[in-house]
Amino acid sequence: MSTVSTETATTAATSGRPAGARRPALSPSRASDFKQCPLLYRFRAVDKLPEAPTKAQLRGTLVHSVLEKLFGLPSAERLPERAKELLAPAWSELSAERPEWTELFADDDRAEVDDWLASAAKLVDGYFGLEDPTRLEPEACELHVEIELDSGVRLRGYVDRVDVAPTGEIRVVDYKTGAAPREIGEAKAMFQMKFYAVVLWRLRGVVPRQLKLMYLTDGQSLAYTPDEAELRRFERTLEAIWQAILRAGKTGDFRPNPSKLCGWCDHQAHCPSFGGTPPEYPGWPEPDPGEETPLDRAD
Repeated sequence: MSTVSTETATTAATSGRPAGARRPALSPSRASDFKQCPLLYRFRAVDKLPEAPTKAQLRGTLVHSVLEKLFGLPSAERLPERAKELLAPAWSELSAERPEWTELFADDDRAEVDDWLASAAKLVDGYFGLEDPTRLEPEACELHVEIELDSGVRLRGYVDRVDVAPTGEIRVVDYKTGAAPREIGEAKAMFQMKFYAVVLWRLRGVVPRQLKLMYLTDGQSLAYTPDEAELRRFERTLEAIWQAILRAGKTGDFRPNPSKLCGWCDHQAHCPSFGGTPPEYPGWPEPDPGEETPLDRAD
């Protein structure tokens, strides 16, 4: 089992970019942003405005990292206490890579960090309440997937886990650690899962048998079985989103779409819906939403 893998495929002609240049691609997070609010997409993908992470986001990133490391252990060692032993070293590793994340914690306040790690340990316990990892051998964790569709739209993202049965059926697993309202959170999560299902279907020629969301906070899971016709429709949805992004990019017309999700937005000061003014539009030489960050996947 590989804990970090990459799958790529190209089914359309490449452009005249220099060899080795990154191709613009649509990620599930940025596609969801545009669908939710085109102006939010602009702030994140075009203006690249900074967003302050929350402790909850960092906790989600940490738990994802621990579960990835857990499946790198021999199956007999994948036990709750062993997983919780991975928390502190994993946080040391993450904070060394992103030292600015430590600024969320008061200097020299070890008790604050310990309490935060304890809250992450509860999520790890929540995972073990949902399945027994000693009985599983995932094909990949944190799988990087990328494909260019026949239409020229390039899709890119990271899948938390891919399980493949001996008979070939594919299960896509995603861990959820955030506290978004369930009705909104599940809709966004299923959009993400269908995105991954389309990419894996086009890469492997097999429709995933199951899309599974695991909610670690409340110990519940949601399983869904897509079919090929549904994935074809969703593929067309992604193509339409990309074309809409291109049109907005050429004109700079990224309109706000106010909703109850605005309460979680970091960019109200720049949003006309809240009396703000967006930065001067930097232009659109080429669309490049960029890679998803660890915080994008810590939901």
